[in-house]
Amino acid sequence: MVIDIGGGTTDVAVISLGGIVISDSLRVGGNKLDEAIARHIKREYSLMIGDRTAEEIKIKVGSAYKLETEMVLEVKGRDMIAGLPKTIVVSSEEIREAMAEPISQILERVKYVLEHTPPELAADIVGRGIWLTGGGALLREFDTLLSLETGIPVSIAEDPLSCVAIGTGKALDQLDILADHFSETRKY
Repeated sequence: MVIDIGGGTTDVAVISLGGIVISDSLRVGGNKLDEAIARHIKREYSLMIGDRTAEEIKIKVGSAYKLETEMVLEVKGRDMIAGLPKTIVVSSEEIREAMAEPISQILERVKYVLEHTPPELAADIVGRGIWLTGGGALLREFDTLLSLETGIPVSIAEDPLSCVAIGTGKALDQLDILADHFSETRKY
């Protein structure tokens, strides 16, 4: 099972014998997490921040599950009431709560795919675990949360930001093998 959490979408797939057995996709990814953070800052502090600032907050103090040591970060933006620059301090716990809805949507989709996976392959997933890729895989403790929610071990790809592109390049180098594989599977 592979979960690719990109900027705009999250793709969940179970792959076996070189083919996709079941897959699903949702329009929730890193950008939705950033939007949730910006909405929270606006609602709670009447402070406008940009997309880059929201992403910086996510990277520096964001987490999907409780951290051993919670963190804080100074955030600068424009006060919506006075119209002047303003600085606030946010905590990792607060940002985790702000991102709870999009994270929950991803978890629900993962569970949906697991529920619709053939039993033989579900047993393999329990043994081999789930792999996370994409920039969203770098969100602190997302692997821990996913493992706790599913009861399945979760690993993060070695280079989650680039591994999908690298794998696609390797697949394109072997188009003859892929073409043979797909022509064989169509016969059945």
